[in-house]
Amino acid sequence: MIKKLMLSTVVAVCSASVANAHVTLEQSQGTSGKAYKAVLRVGHGCEGKSTIKIRVKVPEGLLSAKPMPKSGWTVEKVKATYEKSYDLYGKPVKEGVSEIVWSGGSLADDEYDEFVFRATVAKELPLGTRIFVPVVQECTDGAVERWIEVPAAGKNSDDYETPAPYFDVVEQPRS
Repeated sequence: MIKKLMLSTVVAVCSASVANAHVTLEQSQGTSGKAYKAVLRVGHGCEGKSTIKIRVKVPEGLLSAKPMPKSGWTVEKVKATYEKSYDLYGKPVKEGVSEIVWSGGSLADDEYDEFVFRATVAKELPLGTRIFVPVVQECTDGAVERWIEVPAAGKNSDDYETPAPYFDVVEQPRS
């Protein structure tokens, strides 16, 4: 009985470690029509290898994305046309940053760091919309972790090994 209990505890702890071994967003909510500070938390490398590049897909509906510079890393911004036009503080916008790439640095497997960008949550997005922010983590020796899985209907991120980080669109607080 005690061996069974110890084994189930070890399994639970190991499962929790795997479940927490993702790239995640610090804030779980973004306010409609307001700026959202996306803090991507990278807690490990790729199976023991150091992280040397982080590629972030900025999803449709996150407007005017601006990455935070990171000492020792270069940053690249890839622009694209949006699927539709959005109202950004009274001005129509039809294109913007669709991908952000930090490269040239090195984050050891046993170290933690954060990669940050800021964007405005389009007010056209319905409240309650879950925004997924896919991330590809490239490491030394060609190792790669793709945190890009978006849950199918009826599933949630816990059902996947490499889920994309996400946040939910919420209403602006009333004053």
